Amino acid sequence: MSTDTGLPPTELASESVPVKSSLPTALVAVAGVVVAALLVGVGFLGWGYLQDRATEQARTDAVQAATAQATAMLSYNFNDVDQQLAAAGDGLTGDFKADYDKLVKETIAPGAKEKKITVEATVQAGAIESASPDDAVVLLYVNQITTSEDMPDAATTGSRVRMEMHKDGDRWLTGRLAPV
Repeated sequence: MSTDTGLPPTELASESVPVKSSLPTALVAVAGVVVAALLVGVGFLGWGYLQDRATEQARTDAVQAATAQATAMLSYNFNDVDQQLAAAGDGLTGDFKADYDKLVKETIAPGAKEKKITVEATVQAGAIESASPDDAVVLLYVNQITTSEDMPDAATTGSRVRMEMHKDGDRWLTGRLAPV
């Protein structure tokens, strides 16, 4: 048996090896780019979804925290005013806490003790003005029932307050309370 094809040995080797097409390589590259783009898109959408969920949770939590904090800050009994309002100060942030403590010590507590004032604040309604996962602005409708030595019959006043809430770890703290 003769295997002589009449071609030189180098030409014989080149004819038996198939020529690779660049088409499958290009398809693999395009598929890789598409998969990477899909992963980036899914990651972005997933992050957006998590942010939306965190913001929605912040909306609920901030209103609850603001309601509790406003009640603590605006309610006191002349017998325990120092302790009550000091405890309320624990839910405040930095400069606002310092300003609140000063107001309590210099004005509210002495006046409450002198005139035997008792104030009971209740939040009637609350709503979010704006929110992000770590910050919120809450609008509250507050009723205050005040009695004193001079006015033993209760006087009721209604007001609106805007509270800036900031998340610190797992707690919501008040950064500002302002009448509206």
